[in-house]
Amino acid sequence: MQVLNRVSLLSAVALGVAAFAAIAQDSGRTFTPSELQWKPSPRVPGLETVDVLGDSTKPGPIVYRVKFPANFTIQPHTHPDDRTYTIISGTWYVGWGPKFDETKLKALPAGSFYTEPANVAHFVVTKGDGAVIQVTGSAPIVAPRFVDPAHAPKK
Repeated sequence: MQVLNRVSLLSAVALGVAAFAAIAQDSGRTFTPSELQWKPSPRVPGLETVDVLGDSTKPGPIVYRVKFPANFTIQPHTHPDDRTYTIISGTWYVGWGPKFDETKLKALPAGSFYTEPANVAHFVVTKGDGAVIQVTGSAPIVAPRFVDPAHAPKK
């Protein structure tokens, strides 16, 4: 597991460098939270998203935010890319494994950070205050792959 954590950390650093390089080529961006233009998530009903850097539909590095409502659960799923997460507001609860297990949830308050290796099953929960998270990864962003397909959102 320690080797996996080092690989995840190196991947996170590489993603950060790629994102910084993309910013350096841009003329720069500034915005306040009230200037963000949130839209309903095209991948998970009930969530809102906003691309902060990059375009979630086109290949390349991406930084985006996701707004989770209070008392929201996403069952075990995976993503095809390495990602890093920063909790902007609220408390985010994450657990690892192919089966939802509330005893495995770790509370991550605002300011927390974690890495998520590609294709590793995990589950998330918000409680009474919801959460806003910032994700760095690779686009295009695809819908999560649920361990149990019955948990996938219905279209």
